[in-house]
Amino acid sequence: MTTRIRRIAVLTSGGDSPGLNACIRAVVRMALYYGWEAWGIRRGYTGLLNGEFLPLSSRSVSHIIEKGGTFLGSTPSESFKTPHGLREALRNLNEMGMDALVVIGGDGSMKGARRLYEAGFTTVGVPATIENDLCGTDVAIGVDTALNTALEAIDRIKDTASSHQEAFLIELVGRKCGYLTLMAGIAGGAEMVCIPEVPFSLEDVAREVADAYVRGKKHCIVTVAEGANPSAAEIAAYLKDRQEETGFGVRLSILGHIQRGGSPSARDRFLATRLGAAAVEQLYSGSAGVMVGLVDGQIVATPLEEITECTRSIDERYYELARVLAR
Repeated sequence: MTTRIRRIAVLTSGGDSPGLNACIRAVVRMALYYGWEAWGIRRGYTGLLNGEFLPLSSRSVSHIIEKGGTFLGSTPSESFKTPHGLREALRNLNEMGMDALVVIGGDGSMKGARRLYEAGFTTVGVPATIENDLCGTDVAIGVDTALNTALEAIDRIKDTASSHQEAFLIELVGRKCGYLTLMAGIAGGAEMVCIPEVPFSLEDVAREVADAYVRGKKHCIVTVAEGANPSAAEIAAYLKDRQEETGFGVRLSILGHIQRGGSPSARDRFLATRLGAAAVEQLYSGSAGVMVGLVDGQIVATPLEEITECTRSIDERYYELARVLAR
């Protein structure tokens, strides 16, 4: 057990995801349980550079577990990535008497947490990104809710697609990682999944759409990650020029930020609570420079250095399953 920590701060950074508030709540109340002061930092790393600290009590985090987004706010900061920004961040943390920091967010957030730790500040990370592109955890906070939001949209789109006998391209979040697009494709019964990790061509998509038409399907649903190459917009333009060849008219729906909002699911609330509490427990045990995650149902701590240098890959078995079930 460490006796050095008396005051800790928590911030959320990067894109918001359902469950962030539940995680903040767990961090604050676990810190208070250990007799520490808990502070929040508004607007992520931007607020850290501007000294936007606020004290948090047990009542401060009441009635937020069910709310989407983050009540602390999250704003990108290019300045923090510079040596000067890092010095300012460390200065503000030290001037406020902070002994440790919990960073909740995605890949960029974990890189920032690593920089702080390597500069000598006690830091622990918690994964929260609907893209689910972080190593060190099977699933990040927000993924389950975002997936269910996407599925609801796909189900609704499928109804109108069948009514008009059209092909719909549905673009989901995922610049580098196609996890959300793949899982939504499987659970939503898509005819094809287009993700950054698996090469495909415009001709491949046209072939699948035409095949669905020949097999007598009333619709054709293609889920496309925003980072797919070619993009959803390029695919849509290509298919519109070849409607007579494919048999289906084509429409493009971009879910965008709809996937980020909304009340977190029970699974996300529980995951966020477990990971937030685990982050504080790591600090209490004297550990830092790690990200807490969920692997095979167990909480694990992985060095931030490994997290930020790792590239998460999809399970190819799931991609093959999506392909087989689309027939």
